[in-house]
Amino acid sequence: MHPFLASRTTLCAALSALALVCACAPGGEAQPPPSTGAAAVDEALQRDLERIERAARAKPQQYERELRERGAALPAGSPARLQVLALRGQLSALARDRVTNDQIVQALSDWPAGPQRADAVVAATNVGAEYLRQHGDLREARKLLLALSPDQVAAAGLTYRWRYHGLLASVSSDAGELDAAMTESHRAKRLAEQIGQPWRLALSLADLAFTTFRADTPARARQIAAQALAEAQRDPDPMTLNQVHTVRGIVHVDDSDSGILQQAYADALEQATLAGAEAVRALGLGNYADYHLRQGQPARALQLAEQALPLARAARSSSAESLARINIGLAKIALGRVAEGREDVRSGILLDEQQGALSYASDTWKELSGYLERAGDLGGAVGAWREHRRLADRVLRDETRKLLLEAQERQDAEQRARDIELLNRDNALKAEQVQQRNLALSLWAALGGCVVVSLGLLYQAFRRVRRTNEQLAHSNASLKRQSETDPLTGLANRRHFQAAIRSLSGGEGLAASVFLVDVDHFKRINDGFGHAAGDAVLVELARRLREAVRDDDLIVRWGGEEFLIVARARATMSAPQLAQRLLDLVGGQPVAFEGRGIAVTASIGFVSLPLAPHGVYLCWERAIDLVDTVMYIAKAHGRNKAYGVERLDAHDAAEAAALATRLEAAWGEGRVGLTVLGGPALPADSRYALDDGPRPAGA
Repeated sequence: MHPFLASRTTLCAALSALALVCACAPGGEAQPPPSTGAAAVDEALQRDLERIERAARAKPQQYERELRERGAALPAGSPARLQVLALRGQLSALARDRVTNDQIVQALSDWPAGPQRADAVVAATNVGAEYLRQHGDLREARKLLLALSPDQVAAAGLTYRWRYHGLLASVSSDAGELDAAMTESHRAKRLAEQIGQPWRLALSLADLAFTTFRADTPARARQIAAQALAEAQRDPDPMTLNQVHTVRGIVHVDDSDSGILQQAYADALEQATLAGAEAVRALGLGNYADYHLRQGQPARALQLAEQALPLARAARSSSAESLARINIGLAKIALGRVAEGREDVRSGILLDEQQGALSYASDTWKELSGYLERAGDLGGAVGAWREHRRLADRVLRDETRKLLLEAQERQDAEQRARDIELLNRDNALKAEQVQQRNLALSLWAALGGCVVVSLGLLYQAFRRVRRTNEQLAHSNASLKRQSETDPLTGLANRRHFQAAIRSLSGGEGLAASVFLVDVDHFKRINDGFGHAAGDAVLVELARRLREAVRDDDLIVRWGGEEFLIVARARATMSAPQLAQRLLDLVGGQPVAFEGRGIAVTASIGFVSLPLAPHGVYLCWERAIDLVDTVMYIAKAHGRNKAYGVERLDAHDAAEAAALATRLEAAWGEGRVGLTVLGGPALPADSRYALDDGPRPAGA
């Protein structure tokens, strides 16, 4: 199964991220929330909105269609229409209806200025973030929520703020930011108390109990879960009780007596059945099956999972169907039906991959490997482990790319700030120059009758202006150098690169050899020796790279631990020879730091343009994309290597770009030729430090 606290196959998976909207039985009595607009919302409509909000998770598509018809009849720009639109957005997110969700986010973002504008801004953020959360993109969901300023959130009504803080707590908890999740859970709880509706307070307390449990304080979590149950029973409805009972099962998972846990899950299933929430019921059965698998009761687990599968299909819940299929397969393997069980697990994994849940699929491959190994199918276990590693590497690569893009965005923002500062300083100098010229003219006019004195004063003013101009020119030249140089390594930065690359590119494209050098395991160096050591490594590597190339070759610190080299064609050394020299210089000797030697290697991707055999030219952007791809191939094949494109079976740049998107597969087909070079071998006992001194903790 997926790791503990993932949203599908563990005990807490049923509803681990507590809902912003939950269900209730029709006719349940509750105090309506305070109006957030200038005009009062119709009392009957308010009751219907609360009924749908509480029942939303059971049947989101059905209720979204109902609200769509109700909202069309409401006046444009009214508080009632805003409430309907915001709730429709939450329902479309739960139903994973991207088209409807995007339309509602746009409508909320375009809400006209007025008393409801602050509510609409927060509602648009909630709707967009909930959709991202439902698709497992927690980083983007949290980023979207945190983009709102505290003042924007505080300006919204109580209900919108309760939804915002509850969602931010859930997303932060799922993302592992437990301190932030705890803070947001307490804020949502206080808002629920102000609203005065027991079901909202019960959900906030359940959210707080879940986060407290994840923070390794189970005793306190159980107390809070008991408070949540008491609040839910004050104004009971099936889905609120389902939510609370599920959390009770989670916080009692480690009890020596499993009676409370089993009763909690049985109660949660009963409430989901009463609400007609087939998808929630299917997830609950899946959790219960997972519990029995953990307890070594595969026969009971198989029975429960087979009950969950038709429910998941009827509800069109891909996540519940995936969980059911995986549990069925694992139970069958544990019962000795290995071949049949293996196919069931694979079908569940395929559903995960189709939804883009690659991390879940990777974890399931890993668990399948363990089950097959215990069943004696060693070949199948090895194959499953390989699939786990393949998907894990893919997920890591995707996460790395996202982090690099975020880092580039931050770097661009810092560069813009520096540019603005430089512009302000330039304007200040120009203002000083204008002031001096005005002073000279004023003196000339005032002392027009005194020729000698006037000429003397004018001469002094002229000299002062000339010195100012010289200082301005010197300052501009110095600022230009600073803006185009990396302050740590002294190498050129991207700003200089974009100006210099034009001189290396002809009309047809770039004619040079391009190398992308990425330091291996640089984060470990920072973690093991400290950031000062990491900076020392980058400075030393910059020196070694300068040693490897000619003065007229371009070396750029491309970002973080990446360096880009653009070398003109040379008669004395080919691109592979230069790549081998770079590998040897980077990894040949450890970097000295405070009496210790830090072993450093790099992965390199390179290409010589124009591309053989058809002499295809590429623009510099595509050339960098190509060497980035082969550099990642070098990473994937063990690091401390250089991979270079020797030939590319393409007749033009577009065909070359198409091959680059599937470079490793094209290599296997023979359409691409790659040169593979190995770096210097490291001593067998070296990992970070090569000396006899003390090693850093965790090294």
